[in-house]
Amino acid sequence: MVPMMDLLIFDMDGVLIDVSKSYRKTIQQTIHIYLEHCLGLKANLVSPEEISLFKSAGGFNNDWDLTSGFLLYLLSIAKIPPLPKQKRFFSLDDILLHLRQRLSHFHQRRPFTLKRNHLRVFLEKVKTSGGGLRGVQFTLGGRWDGWIYRAGDLAKENLVKRIFQEIYLGDKFSLHYHLQPLFYRGKGLYLREKLLIKRDILASLRSKIQMGIASGRPRFEAELVLKRFRISRYFDSVVTLDECEQEETKIFLSTGRKIKLSKPHPYSILRVIKEIDLRNPQCGYVGDVVDDMRAARSARKKSNMLAIGFLTSHIKRNEARESLLHAGADLILKKPQQLLQMIT
Repeated sequence: MVPMMDLLIFDMDGVLIDVSKSYRKTIQQTIHIYLEHCLGLKANLVSPEEISLFKSAGGFNNDWDLTSGFLLYLLSIAKIPPLPKQKRFFSLDDILLHLRQRLSHFHQRRPFTLKRNHLRVFLEKVKTSGGGLRGVQFTLGGRWDGWIYRAGDLAKENLVKRIFQEIYLGDKFSLHYHLQPLFYRGKGLYLREKLLIKRDILASLRSKIQMGIASGRPRFEAELVLKRFRISRYFDSVVTLDECEQEETKIFLSTGRKIKLSKPHPYSILRVIKEIDLRNPQCGYVGDVVDDMRAARSARKKSNMLAIGFLTSHIKRNEARESLLHAGADLILKKPQQLLQMIT
């Protein structure tokens, strides 16, 4: 029996928005461009299923981290010479020159391909090492970290983020970052996104309860999709990656501690509850991946929270269902209409 709900909080990607042809394709293309353009390696595109497998390891709420982790794994199976230490540069041109020179004596006979069974075994090790990018680095012993420029300013040193943002945003990249694209000049893949929960369902839900969003997207990208699909008015609070990072900085400046507040940490969910300011509300968090369920379960320590798994965006629903239940889902919904049934 589902208790009477006061507040429903949504993840954005895979719940409100179909990102199978945007963020997932951006991950694919970023990996491909990094391998071919930056390292001069030939590789077949990773598949959506392989990206989903990576997501299921947990700790990959941030797609830049997932992309970096996947690249590290691919380098480890491509027989690339290990490069544990990263040389610092202050321009992307210098980084690209450095990477190509380091690999100039490496002769690749043919494009390398993934073996799905090997990937599953690897990801089990990543899970037991805590998941996420740190889990990948620990599993690989940090031996290929020097090849992947994934931190810092995307104007000068963060190659992974630079490529990713150019592909996802398209012509909005220059508008937002005030930089010219270097790697991609096509249409932004955000234009391929679709609404998963129709506006009439959102309107019906909003007429009965209050609603919020706790998303791992940057604020600019969250607002981009809210405006594009005209759904802002249904949500009383929207918490994004930006708010998590701002709070992380505040904690570091006051205590000296470095802490990650993105999911599976419950910070974004609890902040939505705080901003909406209901007295002791019964809440539900709707998410599509294991980190969402873990975040909702952690939020339960400070709130009345149901972890609600959402399968609409999943291709392999049985597998996704098992993963979500294992991560702590209290109930599983297959289609958006069940949200209305749940609260009436």
